[in-house]
Amino acid sequence: MNTSDNSGLAAPRTRLLVVDDDANMLRLLSMRLEAAGYHVTAVGSAEAALGQLDVERPRLVLSDVRLPGRDGLALFDEIRQRHPSLPVILLTAHGTIPDAVEATARGVFSYLTKPYDAKELLEKIAQALALGTPANAPTHANESWRSEIVSRSNRMADLLAEARMVAQSDASVLLRGDSGTGKEVLASAIHRASPRARRPFIAVNCGAIPEALLESELFGHMKGAFTDAVTNHKGLFQAADGGTLLLDEIGDMPPALQVKLLRVLQERAVRPLGSSQSVPVDVRIVSATHRDLEAAMAAGQFREDLYYRLNVVTLTLPALAERREDIALLANHFLAKLAAKYGKRSSGFAPEALKALTMAAWPGNVRQLYNVVEQVCALSTTPLVSLALVQRALRTPSVEVLSFTDARQRFERAYLVDLLKMTDGNVADAARLAQRNRTEFYRLLQKHALTPGLFKSDGSPPQHTGSGDPVAES
Repeated sequence: MNTSDNSGLAAPRTRLLVVDDDANMLRLLSMRLEAAGYHVTAVGSAEAALGQLDVERPRLVLSDVRLPGRDGLALFDEIRQRHPSLPVILLTAHGTIPDAVEATARGVFSYLTKPYDAKELLEKIAQALALGTPANAPTHANESWRSEIVSRSNRMADLLAEARMVAQSDASVLLRGDSGTGKEVLASAIHRASPRARRPFIAVNCGAIPEALLESELFGHMKGAFTDAVTNHKGLFQAADGGTLLLDEIGDMPPALQVKLLRVLQERAVRPLGSSQSVPVDVRIVSATHRDLEAAMAAGQFREDLYYRLNVVTLTLPALAERREDIALLANHFLAKLAAKYGKRSSGFAPEALKALTMAAWPGNVRQLYNVVEQVCALSTTPLVSLALVQRALRTPSVEVLSFTDARQRFERAYLVDLLKMTDGNVADAARLAQRNRTEFYRLLQKHALTPGLFKSDGSPPQHTGSGDPVAES
């Protein structure tokens, strides 16, 4: 979508949610916006709009102020609470202009008075949508920045909208989330959405490198600075010059290095080990952690001044269990990639296998899901991945997920078997314990093909009725 011009034309899949209780106005708005290339979902009330937001997140909401029940201003407040980055434009009659002005001060992107000018409306929509789009980005690249992030959940849509906006600034970003949630993938996406996209993106895990080596790795060293320094070495700050440096697991950085990192961030220059000269660097810092940095500060393990330098904007990645609607999507995406890697023909997961994936706990999040899919892909001998393979990869015992009807049938049969065992195959006693008359109880036995005589301790064979149904008189 080219939102940088004033034509108001948009790529076909840009979704707008339009809210108006006037059916004629709603139809007219929808027609004009559809003609401009937008995909429009039209609803007649704030309640319907909120319900639609639970189903699918649009790129923009266009709402009348006067609505039955909850009005457009109340709708905006609810949207702002649920989806802070979702732009809202209000349509207002002259009598409600003061309300619209107040709403603009509270965060509504803009408002238009009725009767509205169609060209102005399209321009306002294009401007609102352009908030999250780099002004110099070519149309075809507008979504390429997030190509490695596969999702259709509202939770991730909100996170990505915030990430795209913050990418346009040079503000330091702190990514929070459990291990395996995809912090490095999001950091890379922020880099690709930023003006620094053509420059390097470099990631370093601060907890995986010994303290003695981490300083040299980050800031570089001169030949002879220490025993093994046989040549000059540029550190990662210099290597990332003009681009983005991800400091992963920043919470594990040793205190002594925290002081030196803070100095680099303040002076925007690094001094390699063994050098008396500082080297200017222009680097955007994204840091990531799964640790509680506030607790680390309270315990004296993390510097407060460094924390505020790094934590200008915080983005929190949800656990995979909090975005279950993405599990099947991710699993099939990973399977397609891995099948190509292993040269295997794949037609996807069996339905029960996909259900098992969707219901699993996923303590290791997206990283664990990738590992599970890689294992089943490597071991699969058929194009369709089976439930057994998924359960093996999850290291869970085989658990059959039954429909309610099947589960009830299974319970009924087990219950009848237990009763017949307890009563030594005596139908009258079993029926009395079940609080059912004998005729009804016989019907249940026939339904489950149970022969009472088989439960008699003397081993006497069952008698047969003329109908061929195996029953035994008590």
